[in-house]
Amino acid sequence: MKVADVMTPRADVVTVSLPGTRDDVLEYLQERHFSAVPVVKGEGDEEVYRGLISRADLIEDPDEDQLALLLREVPTTTGDTSVVEVGRLMATEGARRVPVVDGDRLTGIVTVTDVVRAIADGDVAGDATCGDLARRDVNTTYTGTPLPVAEREIAYADVPYAIVLDDEGEMAGVLTEPDVIDVARVVEGEDDVGASVAGDDDEWKWEAIKATGNRYFPTRNVEIPSEPVSEFMTADPVTVTKRRTAKEAAQRLLEHDIEQLPLVEGDALAGIVRDVDLVASL
Repeated sequence: MKVADVMTPRADVVTVSLPGTRDDVLEYLQERHFSAVPVVKGEGDEEVYRGLISRADLIEDPDEDQLALLLREVPTTTGDTSVVEVGRLMATEGARRVPVVDGDRLTGIVTVTDVVRAIADGDVAGDATCGDLARRDVNTTYTGTPLPVAEREIAYADVPYAIVLDDEGEMAGVLTEPDVIDVARVVEGEDDVGASVAGDDDEWKWEAIKATGNRYFPTRNVEIPSEPVSEFMTADPVTVTKRRTAKEAAQRLLEHDIEQLPLVEGDALAGIVRDVDLVASL
């Protein structure tokens, strides 16, 4: 199976154009839950592919508004490349969306979800078990953590999720990058939207958490609500057991429109199976 068989063709690809601003991208990420958007310059026969902007890029550089300075170069592929090969490229490069190009023209885009769908449909191998694919190092946060702190935890862990634990250390939900993007607000013309995420008597006050970094608490352009994670997480997350196959896990990811499945043994959290882990198994 080739990339051309699974990719979204150019006619259906949502793009943003140069020149443009951060707002242009944030609108698509919030409304359509994309992880990234291709950037082009020109129109019609004059259109040229220029790069990609991801949801992480927007938060990583909160003071920059111009797309030309936010976009980045990423690996590309062609329509004739095999799905297995592009899956391995995604795994190696940590890329969730790979632009499909012909010269300097964008012809489509292939995503991790496209490869996961090929696994779910049995078009590529999906016999590996979740017990073998799962990562045992799981990124976690606490139900009472303010959302900006949890966002920083996610960013520093370099994963798009955090398993949320309750007071007893049991899994209470999942918080993802899209959950944060959904409630992020672009703030124009404000030099300061608050020096602390809590009051002086609160255990989460700024002075107590400043060691996590101050690029996002809050920023001049992006404001993240300071309420606890419990208000934004997905409770009762969909899970998987170690005997399930990659194909079954892929089907579950697509059915629930999610990117990761906590691995459980009985009622205990034992690991995490991400869509990229399924792709890496090819």
